Amino acid sequence: MRRFLRNPLGVLSALVLLLVIGAALAAPLLTDVRPDAAALRDAFGAPTDGHPLGFDSAGRDIFARLVHGARNTLGGAVLALAVAVALGIPAGLIAGYAGRWFDAVAGWLVNLVMALPAMIVLLASRAVLGPTVWALMIILGVLAAPSFFRLVRGIVVNVRGELYLDAARVAGLPAWRIITRHVLTVVRAPIIIQLALVAGVALGLQAGLEFIGVGSSGSLPTWGAMLNEGFQYVQRAPRLMLWPGLALGLTSAALVLLAAALRDALEDRATDPKPVRKTIGVRPARLDGKPERAALLSVRSLAVSYRLPDGTEREVVHDVDLDVEPGRIVGLVGESGSGKTQTAFSILGILPEGGRVSGGSITINGPSGSTEVVGLSTRDWRKLRSTVVSYVPQEPMSNLDPSFTIGSQLIEPIRVATGVSRAAARQRALDLLRAVEIRDPERVLRSYPHQISGGMAQRVLIAAAMAGDPRLLIADEPTTALDVTVQAEILALLRRLQRERGLGVLLVTHNLGVVADLCDSVAVMRQGRVVEAGPVAEVLGAPRHDYTRSLVEAVLDELPLRESR
Repeated sequence: MRRFLRNPLGVLSALVLLLVIGAALAAPLLTDVRPDAAALRDAFGAPTDGHPLGFDSAGRDIFARLVHGARNTLGGAVLALAVAVALGIPAGLIAGYAGRWFDAVAGWLVNLVMALPAMIVLLASRAVLGPTVWALMIILGVLAAPSFFRLVRGIVVNVRGELYLDAARVAGLPAWRIITRHVLTVVRAPIIIQLALVAGVALGLQAGLEFIGVGSSGSLPTWGAMLNEGFQYVQRAPRLMLWPGLALGLTSAALVLLAAALRDALEDRATDPKPVRKTIGVRPARLDGKPERAALLSVRSLAVSYRLPDGTEREVVHDVDLDVEPGRIVGLVGESGSGKTQTAFSILGILPEGGRVSGGSITINGPSGSTEVVGLSTRDWRKLRSTVVSYVPQEPMSNLDPSFTIGSQLIEPIRVATGVSRAAARQRALDLLRAVEIRDPERVLRSYPHQISGGMAQRVLIAAAMAGDPRLLIADEPTTALDVTVQAEILALLRRLQRERGLGVLLVTHNLGVVADLCDSVAVMRQGRVVEAGPVAEVLGAPRHDYTRSLVEAVLDELPLRESR
């Protein structure tokens, strides 16, 4: 509000609109003259007491017709705008976010409506429905809805792959909350501008139809009908066109200026369980040669495939086995493109569009026992995420929504997961920020993501992951793009939280130093397969696979420093 009030054009346009709307609503109080009361003796009469704008060609009071006509003209524009918004924005949000069949069907209908000539449709509707402006405005709203649909869908398609939306899904937020809170925020500025443009078009088109005698029966005072009359007598009394033309022009200009000011104002911008003792070793093998399934996370023969444009599928993860026990940290290492992140996303159930688990089994042990998550419904996934399995993503700044404060992004998942009140969720958020060693949690809670450092943002993400007291934590490159000292602090924090809460942790990384320092066991991936797995000391100390040996030999920590010249 302060940013808006500092914009003089925005304030002026708001005052003009308030004046116009106030005059329309208070028309019976502003004048006691009926807008249809005619007296031929006063035709083309000059302004007098009680009639500040004079009389028209039929001796009717121009001021009374102007303020009463504002009701009908503005009401018709609002009706058209409401229909366009109700049809276009929700459909655009759903089509852009969900895609699939709804996007295809909605896109076909939108193209059909846009192919219709608006003026021809309105003229034909007038012939069928009669001279009723309200029906024509509803039809105009239907014809204007595609402009909102295409605008919103295009923006949502570009942002639906953002990491902060994945983080919201992992936090357990349902799709409707993600759309209304995070996605709608992204499109609000273009929607505000589009609202002003469509409202101006609705005003102009309605006035144009009434000007040519199509949109009104003549019994209702409207600005367009007043323009029609003024045009007929423009040579004798040009002032008859002045007042309705001035009202239309000022209202349309104020709408655009107010929308721009609002857009600028909005977009210019913040009881612990006992430690579990860790054990190191290889689990006993079953008769088929595969190890027994772990008590917390067990992945068996996992395969992940992606659909190609020609309709075929390409498998990017092949026959992966992985286990995480409570109280253990398992590292998943490999070069970029080795499939480690795809494996983690499969466990979380957030594979990108086009990807699917094409084979194998993933079980996670929750409160009700072991659950097979391959093919799990969205509703059941929301019960598991954040309360049983949680996620710490890489690139912390990309995973925090820049439109909301840190407190807002922490409190909402807590309320969804636990059902507590806002005050209790806020206190829980403060406790979590203290648990991740943030010194001034009150300030951070009020801050936007751009107002905190990268290391602090990563701590916030770890706090969010701990909000539902999960049993399994999946950390995907949690120290990427952080300074060395900050990396050490984040790793120490993860180690402390893991020990205090007895977490099972799957750490996805390419840094063997992190694996050696933090993990109990490690699985090495290459080209979508696990080529070697076992205790960290064995795999890194005496690697058996050539690829593992090449990774170990690429570590520079033990090489002598290069002499300066």
